[in-house]
Amino acid sequence: MADDLFGGLPPPSSANPLPSSEPQQPKPKPKFAAFTTDSSSSTPSPAEAPQPVLKSALKKPKQPSEPNPVLKSALKRPKEPSEPNPEATVPGKKLRFKTTTDASEQQVIEAMQKIASHIKNSTKFGKASKLAIQLIQAGSVKAETSDYFFSILEAAMTSSTSCTDPSIRADIHALFSTAQDAYECLNKKQKNQLTTWMIRAVVANDLLTDDSFLFSKTARQVQEAISNLPVATEDDDRDESAVLEEETKTTDEDNLMKKDMTSEIPDEENNEEESDPFGLDAFLPPSSVKKGDRVKGKKVATPKDREEEETKRFLKSQREALVLCLEIAARRYKTPWCQTVIDILAKHAFDNIRRFTSKQRNAIEKLWASIREQHNRRKQGKTVTGKLDVNGFEWLQEKYANEKISIRHSVGGSGDRKTEMWLG
Repeated sequence: MADDLFGGLPPPSSANPLPSSEPQQPKPKPKFAAFTTDSSSSTPSPAEAPQPVLKSALKKPKQPSEPNPVLKSALKRPKEPSEPNPEATVPGKKLRFKTTTDASEQQVIEAMQKIASHIKNSTKFGKASKLAIQLIQAGSVKAETSDYFFSILEAAMTSSTSCTDPSIRADIHALFSTAQDAYECLNKKQKNQLTTWMIRAVVANDLLTDDSFLFSKTARQVQEAISNLPVATEDDDRDESAVLEEETKTTDEDNLMKKDMTSEIPDEENNEEESDPFGLDAFLPPSSVKKGDRVKGKKVATPKDREEEETKRFLKSQREALVLCLEIAARRYKTPWCQTVIDILAKHAFDNIRRFTSKQRNAIEKLWASIREQHNRRKQGKTVTGKLDVNGFEWLQEKYANEKISIRHSVGGSGDRKTEMWLG
């Protein structure tokens, strides 16, 4: 009995199961090894000892669950692997498109000459100016090509169309605004000329804007430019009067030359044949030229004289450009939000009138007198045309002051107060 380890214990199948509503199914009885109590049998080895039954082996097997629905993305055809991009795999490099082509200096010069020939035409001005802007942005304007680029700007300014013409206003503004990037490539004379053209092409067009902030900013630029001008001297007045006389003489001479052009050509040919019948003047040295044919009154100009002459020319053109800006601003006095800024600008120009020449002083005095008169009308409550300056409410108030209007349409519509009698 001592060798029987499970003696007197109930079998595992005799355990009381928990009550459940489902019908109980017969469970298979576990198989155990049989042990005998015969003393003649040898003691079982540890390898033949029975193993305990685990609770997991007694559990009811689970029913197979339904398969999960297949997703549509799993049914799609897999994409074929694309070819590797060598530029994308290299770190630090980006994909860039080539927008410009490398051109030689000769090609750039030929392009500038072609642009200069077409930019004079107002119908081709827009396209030619855009090509010139592309040359500037591409860095094609250098010291070697600056003269050809300056010829483009000169052709644009000497065009028959004015800088403030609505058809080319935006294009010429963009051209000269971008031309500032090539300012360092020009010489001193070209820089001075470009500064004057900037006033005519950029500042003057900014005064025609509809933006009140830009208009005020541009007016301040004109004021600063006037303040930076030196005081005009008597020499400037004499030079101005001399230039005016020369202009009148040249215009008269041109008119006479056009009239006598046909009659003078055969006479000159006869005179040349009489003076040199054998054609020997071509073999004479230059010293034998007649004194009357030499240019009189001209001296060899020194570098200092050239510099002074260039400074005078620059100041003269700058003063003319600033007077043009004042005239453009004065023509916009009818715009209500421009009036205060124009008053300040005209007053500043009149206070610095000594910085202009005699002819320009007369123009500024007339301009200031006109603006001051319009300013006084504004103080009296009148418009620029002389009528009373009223707002929308005052105009409607005056209009309906004598009108006979009633809120009720059918009672007292004529304004004769019969409604008071009807209402008692």
